[in-house]
Amino acid sequence: MHGSWTTTSIDGKDADVFTPDSPRSDRAVIHLHGHGLTTLKDNEAFSKELNDHGLRVVCPHGQRSWWLPEICSEFDAELTPFDYVRNNVVAWIGQNWDVQTPNIALTGISMGGQGVIQLGYRCGRDFPILAAISPAVDFHDWWGQGLPLDEMFDSQELARQQTSILHLQPLNWPRSQLIVCDPADADWIHSSERLASKLYSSGIPFESDFETSNGGHSWDYFNVMAPRVVKFVSDSLDAESMRIV
Repeated sequence: MHGSWTTTSIDGKDADVFTPDSPRSDRAVIHLHGHGLTTLKDNEAFSKELNDHGLRVVCPHGQRSWWLPEICSEFDAELTPFDYVRNNVVAWIGQNWDVQTPNIALTGISMGGQGVIQLGYRCGRDFPILAAISPAVDFHDWWGQGLPLDEMFDSQELARQQTSILHLQPLNWPRSQLIVCDPADADWIHSSERLASKLYSSGIPFESDFETSNGGHSWDYFNVMAPRVVKFVSDSLDAESMRIV
């Protein structure tokens, strides 16, 4: 294993933390997990890339909350997962690593992929860098299947109104965006392509990969995208630091 993983508590909630062998002191990454709740902890493919680029990472545990600015009792009865990441996790990074936004990049997979898009689109000045792997953009399609979404929203339409495409700010978007999805991912490729079309028609710069295929919506695909995603994040953080200077 490259670097080391530990588990800590951020305001009473677990988070997995990655420390590379030679960490860069001026940057950090928040990674949001998918609906299966698997973080990057002990993942060899991502750990190698993160270690090579010297990136410290926090993977908060968000349960099946979709990382939205909505109360999800499975996560917390009073605090939304969106606010927890934006405020509590960011504050922890500042206190422990002395890194502040906008030098904190966002990555996420599936449910977490749409979560980082939500954060980036609603808070573009704080989070100018995001990389979404197989993002579950049209999560409202899963409403009515007995998941926490049913408790969070009274109807599928109310869930749809909280999807990230409807919260894209024409004058406040992330400067660096990467969206990737396996074309064999039957659940999420179409909404990922629709998001890309919206960005393109709005004149918002982004990078995408909807051609690489390796197992559909699976860790086989997620892992094969690790080099592309981590390099994008590292390069974008380099560019952001130069912009700040």
